[in-house]
Amino acid sequence: MHPSSTAPQTTHLAHPAGTHAHAAPAPHAAPTPAATSDLVRAIERVIVWIGSPISLALHTVVFIAFFAAPLTAIITWDSMFAVLTNVVSLEAIYLAIFIQMSVNRQAATLKGVEEDVGDIQEDVEELGENVEELGENVEELGENVEDLKEDVEDIQEDIGEIGDDDDDDEAREKRQAEMIETLTNDVKAMLKHLETLKGR
Repeated sequence: MHPSSTAPQTTHLAHPAGTHAHAAPAPHAAPTPAATSDLVRAIERVIVWIGSPISLALHTVVFIAFFAAPLTAIITWDSMFAVLTNVVSLEAIYLAIFIQMSVNRQAATLKGVEEDVGDIQEDVEELGENVEELGENVEELGENVEDLKEDVEDIQEDIGEIGDDDDDDEAREKRQAEMIETLTNDVKAMLKHLETLKGR
């Protein structure tokens, strides 16, 4: 079947140069974090105000006005109770939402505090381990100092023996060189150990 000549036909027309087609409307952008935080702060201010003495006084005045209206024949008792019930119900719903939001924020804050406390405990444990390791290094350093003292005493004794010994000069000089080398090595080891402790 051929299409009817009377049926409307759509044609794609190219836009002439210098003209622009109407772009599709951009989707609504998501609220920025700054806008969200402003909204949260505004809600927190409302929550604080609801729990204030001014809010208590205002609610009292409004309730008195509601009960006084039927007495002046402005509204019937049934209509007043219907309106008051709806207003109180809506207020209770919003109050419950606000309270839950506050509870959620407090829970998130407590969770962050717990994480911080956990990190502090880990740091304290690590510090305790470092202190223990430092104590062990100090003890080891003390032992090295004692060993060095003993080596010095041995060298002094050997020097005294060499002075009394009748060996020739060459043997005496050889012994003195060996003792000096031993003492030098001990001092180098001690200095290296001290540099290691400073680096920690």
